[in-house]
Amino acid sequence: MEVNGDGTGSSTRPLKVIDEENLAVEIPETAHQISSDSWFQVGFVLTTGINSAYVLGYSGTIMVPLGWIPGVLGLIIATAISLYANSLIAKLHEFGGRRHIRYRDLAGFIYGRKAYSLTWGLQYVNLFMINTGYIILAGSALKDVYALFSDDHVMKLPYFIALSGFVCALFAMSIPHLSALRLWLGVSTVFSLIYIVVAFVLSVKDGIEAPARDYSIPGTTQSKIFTTIGASANLVFAFNTGMLPEIQATIKQPVVSNMMKSLYFQFTAGVFTNVCCDIYWILGLWIFDLNLFA
Repeated sequence: MEVNGDGTGSSTRPLKVIDEENLAVEIPETAHQISSDSWFQVGFVLTTGINSAYVLGYSGTIMVPLGWIPGVLGLIIATAISLYANSLIAKLHEFGGRRHIRYRDLAGFIYGRKAYSLTWGLQYVNLFMINTGYIILAGSALKDVYALFSDDHVMKLPYFIALSGFVCALFAMSIPHLSALRLWLGVSTVFSLIYIVVAFVLSVKDGIEAPARDYSIPGTTQSKIFTTIGASANLVFAFNTGMLPEIQATIKQPVVSNMMKSLYFQFTAGVFTNVCCDIYWILGLWIFDLNLFA
């Protein structure tokens, strides 16, 4: 019996069928382009996805609550576990005679309808929270830039957040699918590198001029427990994307081996552990006095 993406009975959705190495692989019908991108482009999608505005905040949200040894070990272990987990998902992309081009399809195929619905809900909650954070950070940065050139305080923070959300919505509507990001990946990479390098250099400059650094873990015993839990959650989030199967669906055949190349690219060239540790080494607890996002 053919199994749906949500783990139930016979599928009523139209399917594409391709032949790869004499094995028929079913592909659920979708509006997105399938098997059209190189592993290098997909690697850049993964890399730019994790090296975002959140990167420079990890020195404060991971290193400060954990300290030097647990923080560095946590980053290394999180990198290894994330690569292993993402590799497992990538290798399950073609499983059971079909391609699972969405997280919920894979969960439903293996665990059934409840897992399909739960994964669908959690995935969209995750993506909604991430993109909401991006919009708020963009609004905060615009507000700080505005304050550099004007002190009339006419434009308030909510105005800049609304403006950022409007621009984000226009961009999302202008990009029909992931494969259409080709030019924008280059633009994003250039701006991300400029952003990280400039912020890092300015942090070094300010850190050198700052008083002696304090690397002690702040807070009471109770607060340290909660901040440690929060830092651990950030470690899980830091190296992962919420739509790996969707990204893998765009990669050219053979999808598994090419996706592994993209993952190796992400977890080597795209890892930001050294930047995170360097900023913490330079600034210590003084990092909380900086607005690196702006």
